[in-house]
Amino acid sequence: MATAERLRLLFCDHLNLARGKYLPAAKMGDGSSRFCLGIYAVSYAKDLMPAPGSKMLEGLPDYDAVYKAADIRAGWQPNTKVVVADQYDNDGTPLPLCGRGALKRAIAEWQALGYSPKVGLELEAYAFCRDEHGKWVPYDTPGAFVYSTGPFTDPRGFTDAIWEKATAAGFRIDCFTSEYDAPQFEFTLTYDDALKAVDDIFLFRLLAREVALEHGILLTFMPKPVLGLSGSGLHVNFSFNDKDGRNAIGDATVPEQMPPLTRGCIAGLMQHHAGMAGLLAPTVNSYDRLKPASLSGFWRNWGVDHRGVTTRLSAEGGAKSRIEHRMGDGAANPYTMVATILQAARLGFVNNYKLAPAETADCLENQDAREGVAETLGGALDALVADKPLVEAVGQGLVDNHVFIKQHEVERVGALEGDAKRDYYINYI
Repeated sequence: MATAERLRLLFCDHLNLARGKYLPAAKMGDGSSRFCLGIYAVSYAKDLMPAPGSKMLEGLPDYDAVYKAADIRAGWQPNTKVVVADQYDNDGTPLPLCGRGALKRAIAEWQALGYSPKVGLELEAYAFCRDEHGKWVPYDTPGAFVYSTGPFTDPRGFTDAIWEKATAAGFRIDCFTSEYDAPQFEFTLTYDDALKAVDDIFLFRLLAREVALEHGILLTFMPKPVLGLSGSGLHVNFSFNDKDGRNAIGDATVPEQMPPLTRGCIAGLMQHHAGMAGLLAPTVNSYDRLKPASLSGFWRNWGVDHRGVTTRLSAEGGAKSRIEHRMGDGAANPYTMVATILQAARLGFVNNYKLAPAETADCLENQDAREGVAETLGGALDALVADKPLVEAVGQGLVDNHVFIKQHEVERVGALEGDAKRDYYINYI
């Protein structure tokens, strides 16, 4: 790589937008840059509102985005490196609205218990291109099928370009493939330490969208951009290494023999299921995806190697043992999403929540579960606010801001249908 001439400072906001600045090469060491706190007062439509913590009516002051030289990494634009920043208030304390800060707290609280979280993330997305009238329409991939690869699946080769750019930038790819419906794709990076895994997926998502756009493709991680087709999720796989570096999740194939850690984590995800949706599925469009019989994480249930449940335990043992949470989607801030999952799991473990029996039905025609998430974003936000332990664990300030912004979104977007609803989100998610 040629000597970088600039640094691209980035951070993830409440809308899962990658905000930032280009800085000169002279700022490649430890540093910071000032941003207006009012970014936490805006919606996708740039509506400005007095959301808690945004100080919109207090002069819209600045705050600091702080980065370390050790975190500067290769970028994918010419002569440009990138860095993910932490966000701090003017008094030097972590900004309560920062999802990355919430994730760092969750990791630290697990480490205090003797466990280090490991995470792997699976992104799903649809590809759109312009028709002769300039309208966004689904990318034509007539030969695509689930688990297909090659030019029949991606005639323009935009996924090949993403692979090349991502590899050159140092991302460790686990796999790319096509999903059940076309033109839907899955992108998975390698399992890693929790913070690194989320930093990587945040940056990779931006890389993928930017590279796709160079090929005339709008790659969207919207949960349900095409109403008649499958939705897109962001599945979070996680486990914990103990102090000796061993995977502590254990063998889940015999539920009665699961370690207390694993049982507690699953019980926590069950207990806080309804409230979690307000953070993990944070758009009006999310509830077009979260439906019964959709393999999407609707039901409050769990099982071993069962795609119909929300919390799925792998059938693999040893170092590959993990818990997969299937509710979230690509509209969520991934730092907040993983923090929420880790905190719900921690609450279940430290409070010794009782674990309900595993799901025994198929979840397509029948299910044991009787409780699901709310049918709308508004209902999910109500459930989140009511879940006081989860709110406190994730962060009261972050949740208050999120709920205010999203209640406005319900009012603005709730009555929209079809392309109008899709077009509100598609350029940003």
